[in-house]
Amino acid sequence: MEYVTLNNGIKMPILGYGVYQVTKEECERCVLDALEVGYRSIDTAQSYFNEEEVGNAIKKSGVKREDIFLTSKVWIEHYGYEQTKASVMESLRKLQTEYIDLMLLHQPFSDYYGAYRALEELYNEGVLRAIGVSNFYPDRLVDIANFADICPMVNQVETHIFNQQTEAKKWMDKYEIQIEAWAPFGEGRGGTFDNPVLMKIGEKYGKTTAQVMLRWNIQRGVVVLPKSTHKERMIQNLDVFDFALTDEDMAEIAALDTATSAFFSHYDPAMVEWFVKMVEERKKTMTARKRKRLGKL
Repeated sequence: MEYVTLNNGIKMPILGYGVYQVTKEECERCVLDALEVGYRSIDTAQSYFNEEEVGNAIKKSGVKREDIFLTSKVWIEHYGYEQTKASVMESLRKLQTEYIDLMLLHQPFSDYYGAYRALEELYNEGVLRAIGVSNFYPDRLVDIANFADICPMVNQVETHIFNQQTEAKKWMDKYEIQIEAWAPFGEGRGGTFDNPVLMKIGEKYGKTTAQVMLRWNIQRGVVVLPKSTHKERMIQNLDVFDFALTDEDMAEIAALDTATSAFFSHYDPAMVEWFVKMVEERKKTMTARKRKRLGKL
């Protein structure tokens, strides 16, 4: 495994296992498989609704807690100083751990400054070993990097062959903020797995297109979080440290960049409204569940 060193001196594996869209039913088994085959970085989030399963797997795995780099994220509905602190405590309970290696703010909306102040305080207390953000575009990232007391250590953003985040990475590098890729395969959108450029490069090294995509990002200094529910693919995704792409390979892949999201744009007002609606709907659902529980007491 290769590591990156965050701006506070903490070392983080450059390749981890992400559990986004891994169901509660499969999550514990998947994380156990990932830890068994050699992953030592696990990425979850409050909004994935599988923190408890991740915690169960870590507990059952037999791997020492200090050997695992554990990441979670605060969801928008928990933003604001007090709510964020309470939500992190709840994440600790679900994950069955006394500390979290990296806690991120999941989206750049609502009271993210109040939320970030809570992360700063918990970081200073040692509850969080590193803090950062996710989906922060350069304007908001530079804002918080300059006006918060503690510069974020990580920014997790959509990063794959068709959206390479070249300009955003320049700003992250300037502020020594580690770029981390969610959806490093672009979830296969646009034919990433069947791309002829990647297939040609893969044939040269005896590697899959998925392995080429991971290696390309790793050589750019990007932390990657591939997800698979299949053990054999987990093993394949780890097997990317025995070859290196040439400058020519890197240039060919760089030429694939469209600088366009395969999912959504945070600059789009309609998309911001979509996030607002999602938060409101979740609040209603949680309220209904709470009333139902109280009614049974």
